[in-house]
Amino acid sequence: MSDHAFATRAIHAGQAPDPTTGSIIPPIYQASTHVQDGIGGFRDGYEYNRAGNPTRSSLETQLAALEGGANALSFASGLAAEDALLRGILKPGDHIVLGNDVYGGTYRLLTRVLAPWGIETTTVELSDADALRAAIRPETKIIWVETPSNPLLKIVDIALIAEIAHAAGAIAVVDNTFASPALQQPLSLGADLVVHSTTKYLGGHSDVLGGAVVFGDDRFYEQIKFQQFAVGAVSAPLDAWLTTRGIKTLAVRVRQHSENAQAIAEWAAARPEFATVYYPGLASHPGHDIAARQMSGFGGMLSLGLSAGANAAKAFAESTELFQLAESLGGVESLIGYPPDMTHASVRGTALAVPENVVRLSVGIEGVDDLIADLEQGLTRLR
Repeated sequence: MSDHAFATRAIHAGQAPDPTTGSIIPPIYQASTHVQDGIGGFRDGYEYNRAGNPTRSSLETQLAALEGGANALSFASGLAAEDALLRGILKPGDHIVLGNDVYGGTYRLLTRVLAPWGIETTTVELSDADALRAAIRPETKIIWVETPSNPLLKIVDIALIAEIAHAAGAIAVVDNTFASPALQQPLSLGADLVVHSTTKYLGGHSDVLGGAVVFGDDRFYEQIKFQQFAVGAVSAPLDAWLTTRGIKTLAVRVRQHSENAQAIAEWAAARPEFATVYYPGLASHPGHDIAARQMSGFGGMLSLGLSAGANAAKAFAESTELFQLAESLGGVESLIGYPPDMTHASVRGTALAVPENVVRLSVGIEGVDDLIADLEQGLTRLR
């Protein structure tokens, strides 16, 4: 399957028709346990749903194929996936370096859940290679990358980060949620592990929660799989099936998300109401050249800095109609949010605080003229 096109893998990897009935869609194995052929005689390795489930296995095969990975593990949420990865690799006294524009939930997990366990964290501007090298310590085990980042759409050179990490004896982990494997495949650029909130573009329909870790090789697979089994934050069968269903249309959805977002970014860049347009598809974006090199498209996420400041940003976020006010992203419908009080409230007052004039758009696949008209009418309400 690895030699097939991305869209073909998305539809067929791990999705063999049911051998009993010929059903073109594999069934949902909605079971908590599996009958054994004698004590210890597990059928195809399945014994108890926390340890393994055929529907979840199909999704994991699909995820590995999309990212060009050796294996994948599926979890109940993106943060559950991150937690299993971090606990599976790190030990008390270890150190992690991450970007200074990281998702607030990741920062909260590291600083409020894992810090008391003895994990130390340093944030740095990852686009500055010298700053990154200066932040690395002998005990640094992971360089954690988001690119494009959430919510300021910073772009990081994955190949360079991986090179720096490996030279220091650390590994490079890339959160690929914003781009999705339809646009970017970090393992091929030297990253060691990829994490996803599959809730977002992979699921794609705002109807299922999930997360994943994809492995470039087998080094960390068993220890993170043990965390999956021992802690138990696994994907339920229906959740895994819904994610698989969403992935089958990922290629065509992301193409439309990207086309719509590019049009909106260009429209916004010409409007005086916006002081800044954060979108890597614009030539003016500081990471545009790197994004063009390591991505096949620029994605459906963009953020806007309102010229009139924080109050205008809040009012704008509450003034649109097609862009509905909600957290999350990556669904077929368009969403708007105010990160300082919503997705990134946990980093208020820190070095990671989001500028107060910023709104974040998850651009859906509706008619782009309708979406621009909605944003325009939102602006009229600010006057």
